[in-house]
Amino acid sequence: MPCLNEALTITGCVREAMEALAAAGIAGEVLVADNGSTDGSQALATAAGARVVPIAIKGYGNALRGGIAAARGRFILMGDADGSYHFGHLPRFVERLRAGADLVMGNRFLGGIEPGAMPWKNRHIGNPILSFIGRLFFRTGIGDFHCGLRAFSADAYRRMDLRTTGMELASEIVIKSVLFGLRVEEVPTILRKDGRDRPPHLRPWRDGWRHLRFMLLFSPRWLFWYPGILLMAVGLILGAALVPGPLPLGRITLDVHTLLFAAVAVLIGFQAASFAVLSKFFAIRAGLRRAEAGFDGWFRYLTLEAGLVCGSGLVAAGLGLSLGAVWFWGGQGFGRLQPAETLRLVIPGALCLVLGCQMILTSFFLGVLRLDTRTDAA
Repeated sequence: MPCLNEALTITGCVREAMEALAAAGIAGEVLVADNGSTDGSQALATAAGARVVPIAIKGYGNALRGGIAAARGRFILMGDADGSYHFGHLPRFVERLRAGADLVMGNRFLGGIEPGAMPWKNRHIGNPILSFIGRLFFRTGIGDFHCGLRAFSADAYRRMDLRTTGMELASEIVIKSVLFGLRVEEVPTILRKDGRDRPPHLRPWRDGWRHLRFMLLFSPRWLFWYPGILLMAVGLILGAALVPGPLPLGRITLDVHTLLFAAVAVLIGFQAASFAVLSKFFAIRAGLRRAEAGFDGWFRYLTLEAGLVCGSGLVAAGLGLSLGAVWFWGGQGFGRLQPAETLRLVIPGALCLVLGCQMILTSFFLGVLRLDTRTDAA
């Protein structure tokens, strides 16, 4: 139990957890990770039978990680010490862990949310939206992504290799469990109104954004790949329609100005898509994600040599289109030009030049990432 000034509720939480352990015949302990309480929470927790571990570094994630590191059990259940979570449900978590689950999440929407236990915006907007995004991004069936009552095996925790120090830890536990192929299950639990006489530590908008930002950064497919491919597709289709001439659409006519923006869309899209590939490869190499057969299957074709060939081809095409524009200008006596005519060569030419150079540079960077940097002897 992470704890920061929970004198009003810590005793009840510790006793409830100890009674659940005794009633189910589970050998265990209650550990309170105190994050610098100044209201006597430490003494109250000790008197109730808990082992208190002081965690000097501030932060919800730091408190949890310090407490988990000090735990001695095979299974670990975490939950806030504000009286909102029902520690009497502990046996249902342990049952699923003993059956082979690596992470067991509580689901407050299945178990029930008591009146006043969760603000309206959290219950009907924040949690459902964030949980939906989590299911979409990481292909998991978890219904309550941010329930604070959850349990996992000590072995699974070591494999997660958690890094965050704040509220994002809750998301990191779930995301890494899914990405690393751990077995994740859910059990219903109840959310009660907390027993505090002060506002909670949680800041809905700030912490909600932190959770969303963390999920986006761990999902390059949705943050970079899909938007990048969409931008490239739209830019290429629109550009191809505008190169032959103006495109009338009802009362408006799209011309070279739109062609320029289409080229920009292709460039931005390529940057986003290439960054998705680079970031995913780096995450796999660094052990933040596990390797995927599908990704490895086509990624082996993205070699430095292939990038140099494709990039050089685009540069050559760009030079050809640029020379064609100069040739057209020469045919006009190198005088004043009609932008609507020459830009249909200049814009695609510039696009190919820039895109080709980007492809070459990206290929070299990918080659650097692929270097074997191990220092051990062969």
